Amino acid sequence: MRGLTGKRVLITGGASGIGAATAARFLAEGSAVVVLDCDAQGRERIKCELPGLAGVVDADVANLDQGRAAFNGAIRLMGGVDVLINNAGISIRHSFLEITPEEWDKILAVNLTGVFYMAQIAAKHMWDRGAGVILQTASTNGIVGQPYYADYNATKAGVIELTKSMALELAPKVRVCAVAPGYVLTPMQRAEYTDEMLEAVNQKIPLKRHAKPEEIAALFAFLASDDAAYITGQVLTIDGAETAGGLASR
Repeated sequence: MRGLTGKRVLITGGASGIGAATAARFLAEGSAVVVLDCDAQGRERIKCELPGLAGVVDADVANLDQGRAAFNGAIRLMGGVDVLINNAGISIRHSFLEITPEEWDKILAVNLTGVFYMAQIAAKHMWDRGAGVILQTASTNGIVGQPYYADYNATKAGVIELTKSMALELAPKVRVCAVAPGYVLTPMQRAEYTDEMLEAVNQKIPLKRHAKPEEIAALFAFLASDDAAYITGQVLTIDGAETAGGLASR
């Protein structure tokens, strides 16, 4: 991709899954990369897997003070932040009637409030510098209804609208987009499946498989690059055509 060499990239939730694959892709593009993650074991693992990282920082993105401190840590490590991949998120599979107030609050705190905190911190830094890119992980769950993830779905729909609003206000200095993956075979996703469940889901996707984390990472790299210089305010779906048809196509 054009223009990624030397770019300074901060990836939240970067120690595993899509985040880790995205860190590896930006390193391969010649970018400097700092990973932010609240999982201590994950931080140690990613440091071993990707020794070329500029650094790893600890923060719960739902805590504004921790998020601000981690962002400042990334600035110290890289001299600034040109690209934020706002990727940290959690999910719990359960029925709507079983969601507790505590679970609702936790999902919203990480998936929506945490995204807002990190986006605003990054946007202020980028606005003062006159340029930057903020990319956020949404989901097809924020575009169409899905059972058993009502709280998660609500947060991802919120991320989509937050992204569009940010893009309007931050133009022309800062570009903002969201990536909406469908089914991605991350460790978190695989842990929720039996083999039979995995195959059943694969069969309803037109491409007959889950996405690889590296395929989502490739889209993030493109959107951050100079090749995507005129793309902002968009939500790019990457789902193997899962959402291309209506009920009759499923």
